[in-house]
Amino acid sequence: MKQIEKTTQYLIRSGTDLGFGDDPYLLTIYTSFQERATFISHGNTAKLAMQHGDIKLAQICGIIASDEKHHETAYTKIAEKLFELNPNDMVIAFAYMMRRKISMPAHLMYDGHDRNLFDHFAIVASRIGVYTARDYREIVELLVAKWKVEKLTGHTSEGREAQDYVCRLAQRMGRLEERAIAKAQKAPTIPFSWISGRVV
Repeated sequence: MKQIEKTTQYLIRSGTDLGFGDDPYLLTIYTSFQERATFISHGNTAKLAMQHGDIKLAQICGIIASDEKHHETAYTKIAEKLFELNPNDMVIAFAYMMRRKISMPAHLMYDGHDRNLFDHFAIVASRIGVYTARDYREIVELLVAKWKVEKLTGHTSEGREAQDYVCRLAQRMGRLEERAIAKAQKAPTIPFSWISGRVV
């Protein structure tokens, strides 16, 4: 537990730099995606905990997943309204966020030992099915459908290009998905200080 606490303190000290300032359109796209991703990952962690007989951990992760679902609902509804009010700028923001890729707020995670801790954590999460490239693609598909991006009209040329990019993205990602999942499966095992240096 000491190493987990250490990681938490380092993360608090590092703060959160999402890399796109305080643009409300970008922030709404980011949070809609991120809350869906954390809902999925906590839900899958709950399932794994239950499979391995840790009922208490499964309950905790289930409660967190439920919370994340509420957050997702709120942010996606805000985004939906923004798409109604300003479809052009929102679709440009959506394309911008998809081009730069969504990374989780904990990407600055550090435990005092491993400078690539988040990357290593993400590899293991993919390998065991907590959060994979397939989940990422499915979130893109879900948001494109929820916000009716294909049906938006009244764009500038930049808006039309952004709309086209976003609407075709999931299909392109599908072709790379299996490769990404296979790569995570073949990645070498990694020691984690959280579990006394055990390799996973």
